[in-house]
Amino acid sequence: MQTWFESKVKYVKVSQSGNEQMVTENFLLDAVSYTDAETRIIKQMQQSVKGGEFAIVDIKKSKIAEVFPFENGEWWYKATINLVTVDEEAGKEKKMRAFYLVMADDIQEALNRLDESLSFLVIPYVVSAITVSTIVDVFPYNPSESLIPEGFKTTGIIHTDKDPEDDEEFKKETE
Repeated sequence: MQTWFESKVKYVKVSQSGNEQMVTENFLLDAVSYTDAETRIIKQMQQSVKGGEFAIVDIKKSKIAEVFPFENGEWWYKATINLVTVDEEAGKEKKMRAFYLVMADDIQEALNRLDESLSFLVIPYVVSAITVSTIVDVFPYNPSESLIPEGFKTTGIIHTDKDPEDDEEFKKETE
């Protein structure tokens, strides 16, 4: 399961007219911790901000359950859906709310794409809200970002729960 973090970053942005202005924008990152989220947003902003000066104003866990990116779409829409599940043990209905992010050009397209993306759900749901999100860009997890940093060396030690005496492969390798 992904854990999404919202990060607010303040930096100088060059507008389409060529003017520079200070802006604060929201970004969404898939990360394992606050530290990981901060590291990842710093890397992303170093690559994209002209002059490299920016400030991370806020990082918080997001309630977004899943992100549905599409090839084309100008805006990120935040959709709220309501579900009703039945608790088998208690025999009671449980109301749940989930949030999704969908890329689209308009609300109708966002609603269609949301329905398409949630077609795997077997329980009925109701879309209770869909709005243009303040999130400017989404940075999903990329395995290449978690490579061993330059200058670090692996120890060569393999950690295992097996007892070396009981492991046939280990015996073969050490003989």
